[in-house]
Parts: sequence; structure tokens; C-alpha cells
Amino acid sequence: MVNNQLSTTLKAVQAYAAAHHVPIMEDQGIRELVGLLKAQQPERILEIGSAIGFSAIKMAEALPECTVDTVERDASRYEKAVEFIAQSGFGGQIRIYHADALELALSELKPQYDAIFIDAAKGQYERFFDKYESLLATGGIIYCDNMAMHGLSDIPLSEVPRRKRTMIRNLAAFKEHMLHHPAYDTQLLSVGDGIMICKKK
Repeated sequence: MVNNQLSTTLKAVQAYAAAHHVPIMEDQGIRELVGLLKAQQPERILEIGSAIGFSAIKMAEALPECTVDTVERDASRYEKAVEFIAQSGFGGQIRIYHADALELALSELKPQYDAIFIDAAKGQYERFFDKYESLLATGGIIYCDNMAMHGLSDIPLSEVPRRKRTMIRNLAAFKEHMLHHPAYDTQLLSVGDGIMICKKK
């Protein structure tokens, strides 16, 4: 891997995201996630929500022995992710699926992942968890981004824009579900846009 090649690709990803309003992880959030993954040292990661490949590339860079499977349903974002992943040099380490994560057959994926990163439709987090947590190894960790939703999770629901209330309500319900889940130890980190860490007992 040529560092200049990777640096150029990451700058291109960030420029594309800014120009086309594609949400990618904030700098602080991705640094924290990468740090947590380096401490965990997973061999297999499943990402729900590739967007244009930014976080998958950063995870592959941080964990050269780890494979990353990532799922994206939006056709244009999937195509850009394929392009950027190839440019990054991590094409052999990252496998990307063009599919709706709620419809993808589990048989398409590996039977056990050490980490699952959920960063797709915020109002569907609990459905993603219910579908994919059976693929998580004992002792594995589920990481969930955007738990703060740019501050919307911390204000009264009546003050949240009406079109976002169902999403915020669902996200709050999922957070409470995981904080009291008997099979998981869960903590919330107020870095980036809020990361929730759920470790399977």
C-alpha cells in the first residue's frame, strides 16, 4: 500500500461527500471507532451502511489482518464505494454488497463476526440488530454511530422536526433496549455524533 495513494483516495472520498451531501463519519468519531477497533483487534467486521466506503477503508487501514464485509442499498453510493475502495488498494480486504440490509440473506455472509458496525437508516437500528446479532461471536462488539443525531436525541421530542420524530423515537427506544439488554454490556460515548458500544456476553 502506497500511503500517498491512500491519502489521495481519502481526500477524494471526503470531497465527494461534501459536494454531494453524503453523510460520512466525523473526524473525531472515526478516530474513536478506529481506536476502539484497534484495542479489540477483530478478524472479521460487518458494516451495515457503506455509504461511499469511507469508514470501511479507514477500518481496513487500521486493521490490516481484518476483513470487512459492508452492505449498501443505494445504487449510486454503492458504485462510488466500489470505485473508492478499489482506488484505496483495499479491494482484497473489503467485500461490498449492493443490497438492502433488511433483505440481504444471512447465508450470503460469514457465520461469525467479531464486530458489527451499524451506520445506516437510524430509525431501523433495532431491526438491524435483531437481524444480524446472531452473526456476532460471543465477546464480539456491536458499534452504533449517530446515537446523538446532531443533538436531536437530547431535546424534547416536540421540538424535533416532525419528519424526524419517528426516527428519533425509534433510536431512543433502541438505546434503552440495549442499555437494559441482559445479553449485552452497553455504554454510550459522547464523541463525534455519539457512538454506542454493545459487547455480547
